[in-house]
Amino acid sequence: MTKLENDILNIIKSDSRHTSQEIAVMLGVDEKKVKETIKALEVGGVLVKYTAIINDEKLDKDLVEAFIEVKVSPQHNRGFDAIAEDIYQFEEVKSLYLMSGAYDLAVIVEGKTLKEVAMFVSEKLSSLDKVISTATHFILKKYKDAGVLLNGRNNKRLPIYV
Repeated sequence: MTKLENDILNIIKSDSRHTSQEIAVMLGVDEKKVKETIKALEVGGVLVKYTAIINDEKLDKDLVEAFIEVKVSPQHNRGFDAIAEDIYQFEEVKSLYLMSGAYDLAVIVEGKTLKEVAMFVSEKLSSLDKVISTATHFILKKYKDAGVLLNGRNNKRLPIYV
């Protein structure tokens, strides 16, 4: 990974709304070089998706999120990958991580109601052959998400040097 690639990734990670022109000015390089580098990072699978952080409390829609710890029995010659593939196929699953500790997987799920999430756990997740046990934790309030305080106190943008 080159210094330019790292610098571009850090800027995009901080705020993906920056244009290639703004990034070029920030880094003191040619805009064409920035565009080419971003394209190469996308094609190479390093830069996968551009996203927004949304403060759901400011919206009128009710969503329930849960953090679910899952203990599984890994498959011979496939380890945890096979059961992870089974789990991440569900549309309710927003994130899935292999973890160290008492539980093997951490799953972030989203539903419209507590009951919907509970039904997902009991009917879909827990019923998978390799799932041994689960522990569900409902997210009651988010204070910080992806490094950003959701109360708006640290919504600083990087300076643009002209």
